[in-house]
Amino acid sequence: YSPVVLVLHGLTGSSGSHYVRGLQKALAALGWTSAALNWRGCSGEPNLLTRSYHSGASEDLAETVAHLRARHPLSPLYAVGYSLGGNVLLKYLGESGSESGLQGAVAVSVPFRLDQCADRIGLGFSRVYQAHFMRELVACVKDKKRQFQLDKKHQDLATLDKLGSLKSLTKMRTFWEFDDRVTAPLNGYMNVDDYYRRASSRYFLGAINTPTLIIQSEDDPFVFKHSIPEASELSACTQLELHAKGGHVGFLEGTPTKPGYYLERRIPQWLAALRLESA
Repeated sequence: YSPVVLVLHGLTGSSGSHYVRGLQKALAALGWTSAALNWRGCSGEPNLLTRSYHSGASEDLAETVAHLRARHPLSPLYAVGYSLGGNVLLKYLGESGSESGLQGAVAVSVPFRLDQCADRIGLGFSRVYQAHFMRELVACVKDKKRQFQLDKKHQDLATLDKLGSLKSLTKMRTFWEFDDRVTAPLNGYMNVDDYYRRASSRYFLGAINTPTLIIQSEDDPFVFKHSIPEASELSACTQLELHAKGGHVGFLEGTPTKPGYYLERRIPQWLAALRLESA
């Protein structure tokens, strides 16, 4: 049976993101099946619940894995997560241990410590990315509030009250502010500190019991070097592949006139080798 690979996008991305499509194309060339998950609200329309997608939404991943296992009971199932999706994937693997339902996993450009990454993206040129993310995230929340108020299907008073009780959405410039005013209250966290502590994948790495490859770069503009875990924090079945260059979900190779994409080569290669080992 053809292997199935679940692909998880990053913050403000979707199943249409270039890195998702690029990987799916590379997997298709191997004859493998793939599925790309849109986190809540990332498919082009608001989700029907108050809660949003976030870096700790491992319960949504668990439900998706169970669904794919039921649909493809005889196929090996793997997962690949980028950035936010990588954080959710590693957290899920640590939580589920030997019951992950996956035969292997790859996580790329992971924000292992959300608090430290929220600090890092507020420094230097990375603030340009922060401003972009803030515009996208705030616009998404405003659109959701507007849709829930206008669409009769969404006229649930508890939902409207929760959205309406959010603190002001104006003058938010940092992830700390957005996650404290929006992410934490919408998703059952006490505050931003509670969210960052409970959702950061670094605290779950030692409990991973699924063969896992982590691809990370030391020059990632969103991740401090000290946020990258030490070898002692990793489980025996986890491999950290650390590159000096690569940026955030970049890892370009080749030449400017003929660029190549390392991730589209490396990830299928590693998954194929893992499948042969377990056959």
